[in-house]
Amino acid sequence: MKKLLLALVAVSLLVLGCAKGQKAANEPKSLVVWSFTDEVKNMIDKYYGPANPDVKIEYSLTPTDQFPNKLDPVLASGQGAPDVFALEAAFVRKYIESGLLLDITDVANEVKSKMFGYPIEVGTYNGKVYGLSWQVTPGAMFYRRSLAKKYLGTDDPAEVQKYFTDLNKFLETAAVLKDKSKGTCVVVSSTGDMFMPYKGARKQPWVVDGKLVIDPAMLAYMDMAKVLKDKGYEGRVGQWSEGWFAGMKGDLKNEKGQPIEVFSYFLPTWGLHYVLKTNAPATAGDWAMIQGPAGYFWGGTWLAAYKGTKSPNLAKEFIKYLATSDEFLTKWAKDTGDMVSNKNVVNAIKDTYSEPFLGGQNHYAAFANMVSTIDGKLIQGTDQAIEALFNEAVTAYVNGEKTKDEALAAFKEQVKSTLGF
Repeated sequence: MKKLLLALVAVSLLVLGCAKGQKAANEPKSLVVWSFTDEVKNMIDKYYGPANPDVKIEYSLTPTDQFPNKLDPVLASGQGAPDVFALEAAFVRKYIESGLLLDITDVANEVKSKMFGYPIEVGTYNGKVYGLSWQVTPGAMFYRRSLAKKYLGTDDPAEVQKYFTDLNKFLETAAVLKDKSKGTCVVVSSTGDMFMPYKGARKQPWVVDGKLVIDPAMLAYMDMAKVLKDKGYEGRVGQWSEGWFAGMKGDLKNEKGQPIEVFSYFLPTWGLHYVLKTNAPATAGDWAMIQGPAGYFWGGTWLAAYKGTKSPNLAKEFIKYLATSDEFLTKWAKDTGDMVSNKNVVNAIKDTYSEPFLGGQNHYAAFANMVSTIDGKLIQGTDQAIEALFNEAVTAYVNGEKTKDEALAAFKEQVKSTLGF
């Protein structure tokens, strides 16, 4: 009897395996892929395509601000939906929580031991994984070496970090910079620069059990923003404004036309290559980076598949290749400098970097050490909408239009009326 049962089990497993193989074999060898970033097209054209010549890829690129409006109706209706698509950090959780994505937990379980944790956490909902990312985007504090030497007596990253070990120490050092410079050196150009570090310092998400929660870190951000402006510790320009970029170049001036020195900028991995380098090339070599007062991440791209795709196995293999492959991500990291999500790859190459723009500092190894401080479980689908309303409240408080209590009351009422929390 025992032998008979074992034989039946073996036959059943064989049948299931054959059925699965037959199903995969019957799938179309083609994928429709949508993205908002040309990185995905480069991955397909230069790496995935040559490695998989039998797979046909139909690719479509749409600007980021238009991408959700293009994706939403086709996913909801199932008509004209892509097989695989990219999702930006600002809206990835909206789709992860939607019930419209293909479950790729089996892929995640297969590779999770070699992957950094937070991108998988962001792609997980109710215990199942629906999205994976090829990159990690930890944030750092980039500072001017010349200003650090001038006002702190050192430009060594390990020593400078001691001045910014936490958010209280950050404020103390802001006062030192202003005092020693006689008011010409500000710690940041904009109060908005501090939002991501404070967001990263949270212990709770915005919504818990269907109710709005304002983490103490967010309340502390309001206080910090107010102090920075009232005491003149920031350059009084908006993030991404002309003045914000001028500060990177050393060209920022106050309302009287007097020069203002900006000590630091809070930016993620991509900020080094696409913000600092491109906007302030003449300052190359005068920058360095540290963790700063809090770990955080900013941005990133995830890959997911539509649950109604006719090629689920091929879609999974495509995502697995782009988001996890040791061979591919090693080439991608070396060719682009991207900080990848595969720990095996990062550990193998992290000690080979020396960034001239940062005075020879190994940014890759530094970023690798920062990833472990990031908690991806705090990210939710309603974050973008809630944070837009919260930042309106912060602005009203910082500008003196409302008291802190009034600003918070208005914020809570707006969240309740628009989102129901």
